[in-house]
Amino acid sequence: MAMRNQRMAVSVVAVLATLTLAACGTESGSGAGSGDPKDSGDGSGTVRTEPPVTGVHWNVSSLTVGGKKTPAPAGAHVEIDSEGKATGNLGCNRFTADVRLDGDKVTVGQGTTTGMACAKDVQEFENAMGKAFHGELKAAVAGPSEEKTLSLTTAEGDSIALTSEPPAPLTGTTWKVTGLVSGSAATSLPAGTENKAHLTFGKDGSVEGNLGCNSFHGKATVTGSTLTFGALASTRKMCPGPEMELERALLGVLEGKTTYEIDHRALSIDAKSGKGLDASAPAAKD
Repeated sequence: MAMRNQRMAVSVVAVLATLTLAACGTESGSGAGSGDPKDSGDGSGTVRTEPPVTGVHWNVSSLTVGGKKTPAPAGAHVEIDSEGKATGNLGCNRFTADVRLDGDKVTVGQGTTTGMACAKDVQEFENAMGKAFHGELKAAVAGPSEEKTLSLTTAEGDSIALTSEPPAPLTGTTWKVTGLVSGSAATSLPAGTENKAHLTFGKDGSVEGNLGCNSFHGKATVTGSTLTFGALASTRKMCPGPEMELERALLGVLEGKTTYEIDHRALSIDAKSGKGLDASAPAAKD
């Protein structure tokens, strides 16, 4: 994810502040099992089942602290890998933390977070989320594989509710253009052009969409992480200045050989000229 990490370093404050997370709890003893794979080693003879929490993009739905439930800001999420790392977004700032899995226990240890200033309500959620997402948590997973829910509960009874979300495939997804890139600098779209530009790649090698003013279609060949665009055909409408500015910028990206990267439901495309675009897919439930 080199491209996306470089953009993040420019677009957010590149200062890492220590996220105060409690130290890991103690591991359960290994115990002398019977040798039977069904024996957990604790003398009960029962199977120790670990909830499938790793390798899933978990959107944070809500946070309940002291009996008060607060909806999560858009974009708040958690991912836990099999190597003992949790990464994600607290609602405004990104974070990373050490974790340990033991049966239905998820123990969150030391971590870091970016230091970007946030809106007051989002900052309040982040502070509460940081306190809840630490130490030993009890995990419970429910629901079908394509739409699982995860509940992480603290010893005090506070809880974080999360819902799984699958990644977006390149083809068949309507990618909404959300930003432009020039070199290592990411910029927002021209004022008034938000939600206008989008593109969709077909499994047959086609691409179509809207450039912010005119609709277009053409060919786009996928080879590994490379997208090669053929000549694009578009309508010929004249639109207000900002929309035409966005259209010219996108045409400068969607030509010839480019490099693309998908991070869950975010797409970045970079041309050899150093120009690029960022796009996002709608939430899976939409």
